[in-house]
Amino acid sequence: MAGWGGFCVSLLNYKTEKFVIAENKRIGILFRLYQLAVLGYIIGWVFVVSKGYQAKEEAIQTSVITKLKGVTLTNSSETGLHLWSSEDYVIPPNGEQVFFVVTNYIETPNQRLGICAESFKVPNGRCLSDDDCVEGETVIAGHGIKTGLCINRTGTCQIQAWCPVEYSMRPTEPLLSEVENFTVYIKNFIRFPKFEFSKSNVLETSDGSYLKRCSYDRENHPYCPIFRLGDLVRWTGHDFKDMAAKGGSVGVLIEWNCDLDKDSSHCNPEYSFTRLDINLNNVSSGYNFRYARYYKDENGETCRTLYKVYGIRFDIMINGQAGKFNIVPTIIAIGSGLALIGAGAFACDMILLYMMNTSSFYRERKFEIINFKRDRAKTKDGKAGHRERKSKKPAAENSSKKPEETEPTAESQTPVKKRGPTIPRNTGQRYSALLSPQEESPEQDVSEKTSDEPPSEEQPPGFKAFVPPASSLEDEQKREEKRGEEIKNEAIQSRQPQDASCSTGQSRYGGAAVIQHGCIASHSYFTDELWSLTLGYNSCHVGSGRVSQEAATGEIQTC
Repeated sequence: MAGWGGFCVSLLNYKTEKFVIAENKRIGILFRLYQLAVLGYIIGWVFVVSKGYQAKEEAIQTSVITKLKGVTLTNSSETGLHLWSSEDYVIPPNGEQVFFVVTNYIETPNQRLGICAESFKVPNGRCLSDDDCVEGETVIAGHGIKTGLCINRTGTCQIQAWCPVEYSMRPTEPLLSEVENFTVYIKNFIRFPKFEFSKSNVLETSDGSYLKRCSYDRENHPYCPIFRLGDLVRWTGHDFKDMAAKGGSVGVLIEWNCDLDKDSSHCNPEYSFTRLDINLNNVSSGYNFRYARYYKDENGETCRTLYKVYGIRFDIMINGQAGKFNIVPTIIAIGSGLALIGAGAFACDMILLYMMNTSSFYRERKFEIINFKRDRAKTKDGKAGHRERKSKKPAAENSSKKPEETEPTAESQTPVKKRGPTIPRNTGQRYSALLSPQEESPEQDVSEKTSDEPPSEEQPPGFKAFVPPASSLEDEQKREEKRGEEIKNEAIQSRQPQDASCSTGQSRYGGAAVIQHGCIASHSYFTDELWSLTLGYNSCHVGSGRVSQEAATGEIQTC
């Protein structure tokens, strides 16, 4: 249970990133190469090729109208001359998106309802006796219904059907060979409802006779919507006569790829052509169907002419998409690129932290567990121990010195017996500067204050002050500047850890550093005034504006 408890508690921890710069050239080169690859992918493929900054629409609305033109003449022994126009060879003739053009046919004229023999090519219509022909039974894949009699002459059952039955010998050459030169006008209208954009594949021109004399050509007239049927088949990679003899299926693909960030004149269709029926073998190849034309003879009897036609079926297919700039896909594309860069950083981290000989070293620098309360307690304990060590060190040094080494001199430290009143910053600087040329002269007691010094409200017993000797102002300034430089150097060299007897505080004089118990606080601001005050007086700022008796000694204690 303790393990599960620790796991549940660990779920409440928060993990944040810690950035560590690993000076590893191999990992660095790998990461930069990956970044360059991602950058090339985003700029080259996403934005330039795929236009990932655009909103797309592929739900294209389209309408197709077709119109064929051409006339041909056929001559057969059964029907004689026959003129074929678009009303005859185009099925259906109303100009739809899918249309069929007759290129070859088998004609069975003057069929009447009656009784005749089934074709021997129909397996279910063959017989040896009347028992093989059950009356009323339909001939499977045949032409009529069995009457119950077997005709020995033909070896087939007698049927009730349109007689005579179909003559099924297909011509080897297409009878309508001139269809190759017929033309088809494909008019296509498209609309993208999302962008409210509509256009037609007819070239916008002021020349009214352009459509009457143009023909589609990929180089000269790429936007002319009139096509020659022979060219449509040839562009699929097949021969027109071979396809016309047995029939086939051709797909005409119109592709609209419109960049609506540009002018509408740049939105034009692209045509492609392919053969749709698979020519696997001679049995299943081709395309054909039957239809009949009915009429009545002189006696009023209904007759018909049956046609089994072979031809080419054209399927017009429309595809397309439109794109226009939109901020949402742009942000998504950029975000995906940044995510890919992050994936590269993750992969490099895995290599650096787990797949190298020095992985343990990098893991120690990478991962760190932080607990604020625990670390804060450790910091406090460390500071307390550090202060204790500081306080013990000077005491041990003082106890180890010999009596003759502790004799007071002009530059040695003097223990402070009693705290004296403080003086203003400018007063301390003035007195210390004036004292500097007389460091070796004996101290003088002063019973009266100078005339320009304001009287003190509280004077401690035994108060002493320095009386400056008479000298010119110019000499005083020079000595003050010289002594100031010496004071700085001495103070920097003699600065030692703070003694346990010193305490920090802050004077009321403009935030200047504090000297207490003859020591310089650790946070002092080392200005010329402060160091003059430090070296001139062995006292602390208390706020009284007076100088203690100990200050008259001119000795310094530095912490």
